[in-house]
Amino acid sequence: MLRLPPPIRHFRPAQQLFCLQKYTTNASEELAYPEHQTSNHHDLPSFLQYASRTDMDPRSTTYVGTHYEYTVQTALSRIGLSLKRIGGKSDYGIDLIGTWNLPSSLQPLKVLIQCKALASKAEPKVVRELEGAFVGAPTGWRGAGVLGFLVSKKPASKGVREALGRSRWPMGYVLCEDDGKVLQMLWNKRAEQEGLEGIGVGLKYAGGEKSEREVILTWKGETIKD
Repeated sequence: MLRLPPPIRHFRPAQQLFCLQKYTTNASEELAYPEHQTSNHHDLPSFLQYASRTDMDPRSTTYVGTHYEYTVQTALSRIGLSLKRIGGKSDYGIDLIGTWNLPSSLQPLKVLIQCKALASKAEPKVVRELEGAFVGAPTGWRGAGVLGFLVSKKPASKGVREALGRSRWPMGYVLCEDDGKVLQMLWNKRAEQEGLEGIGVGLKYAGGEKSEREVILTWKGETIKD
């Protein structure tokens, strides 16, 4: 069964914040990350500089896809994920890999990310593609304690939610808009078993404005802060 934690509709500024840093271990330092596919850029600012220097067409598939991957990398760092962009040939669709420090797990969880910069809602077939990422994952991202997330710009459709719920792989879905706002995050029972049990997902409204809402994570009633 797909687990969608109940939303938290209000955020109290005075609420105690749960700090992720106290759960950091050296496990992530021992991981051997694949080499980056390009030396021209490594984050969103450096990519924008590179695109400007080379007169890259902002409407091109390469520009749109790369821009979105770096946007997702930055956005997910705000909820504790430390990610690096890989991509390239024979990557099984994996765009970002890294670790996630959470109070629900004694060790950092390892994460595989597929980014889909789609104008429409993702179809259930993308869940099967994400399952393939586990098979082709780098050596350090295989076995227990590994999660896979599909990230796209539209809310998860009923078909995608049902496909995630049926999957035997620990996976989830993230809605990340073009501007980097994370507005939806959900995962299946297997992901919960791999280290997400007890983690809650809610929405924070900055200044009480719905237009400024963004996902927050909680643990035992307290907001988790990176």
